[in-house]
Amino acid sequence: MAGVAFHSTELLIIFLAVSSFVVNCCPPSDRAALSAFKSALHEPYIGIFNSWTGNDCCHNWYGVSCDLETHQVAEITLRGKSEDPIFQRAHRTGYMTGFISSAVCKLPHLSSLTLTDWEGISGEIPPCITSLPFLRILDLTGNKISGEIPRDIGKLHRLSVLNIADNYVSGPIPGSIGNLSSLMHLDVRNNRISGPIPACFGRLHMLSRALLSGNQISGTIPSSISRVYRLTDLDLSTNQISGPIPASLGKMPDLSTLNLDFNRLSGVIPASLLTSGVNNLNLSKTSLEGKIPDAFGPKSYFMVLDLSYNKLSGPIPRTLSGTSYIGYLDLSHNNLCGKIPAGSPFDHLDASSFESNKCLCGKPLLNAC
Repeated sequence: MAGVAFHSTELLIIFLAVSSFVVNCCPPSDRAALSAFKSALHEPYIGIFNSWTGNDCCHNWYGVSCDLETHQVAEITLRGKSEDPIFQRAHRTGYMTGFISSAVCKLPHLSSLTLTDWEGISGEIPPCITSLPFLRILDLTGNKISGEIPRDIGKLHRLSVLNIADNYVSGPIPGSIGNLSSLMHLDVRNNRISGPIPACFGRLHMLSRALLSGNQISGTIPSSISRVYRLTDLDLSTNQISGPIPASLGKMPDLSTLNLDFNRLSGVIPASLLTSGVNNLNLSKTSLEGKIPDAFGPKSYFMVLDLSYNKLSGPIPRTLSGTSYIGYLDLSHNNLCGKIPAGSPFDHLDASSFESNKCLCGKPLLNAC
């Protein structure tokens, strides 16, 4: 009887061990989705998918992380540029081709999809990506992804990071983007996005960075952007944006960087921008007219102030001498006239900051007044 009892105990221990292993494994459905995701991609040099074998995708599958409680796949993080030892052994950055399979949408607990800097991944963003209720991070930077931003992207209420920079994404910014109430970082730079900035942008109250440069965005700057009170960095440069600069941008409490260069703007420089907290201001190559507002003061602090290549006229404001600090100033290629003021910040600038104006004179230019 003692032998039977011992044998039963041994079987129980084995059963519990096997049960524990099964419980701690990712579900077969998640494993199947990952396998289909892998099958749509080809990575010939680093071997990042070599570890994607066996039944337990929660452990030792490169770039895959699971929820500690549910043991379902929560994150896929595959970066083509990394300091990871697997890249150091290969002595190169990664290169991957293929496309993002819709099988990724069969990972119901996925909270982060990072697939960056592989240079060769093409195809569209799977429309079904908007069905992932827990998705917080979607980062597809540095590939060859085309197509449009999914129209119902606004369904991702938990999304805090949307980064699709340096791709070939085209079409408009969907109006549903205004429903991304958790969005903090938006980066769509260097794509082929066209159409206007939706007026609903003002509903993105958590947004701190909006980087939209290097596209074909048209229309005007919606004044609703000024209601995004947490915004610190707004980059709309190198687009086809027209119309005036909303004066309300200068009243945004946290805005520190505003890049509007290389656009088709019109009108004058709002005085509010020169007395705000913006300390990196680039309005070059935008066809702005009128005088530079004489609105600078002791609280004006600029790391960069670039007003070059416009149609600005009149004198250089004397209040510019009373600013707290200006690290870089460029007023070249305008229609400015009069004597360049003496003292700071003008005494540390060279002639290139003032060249090609209508009738400026005085140091550092060679022509005396």
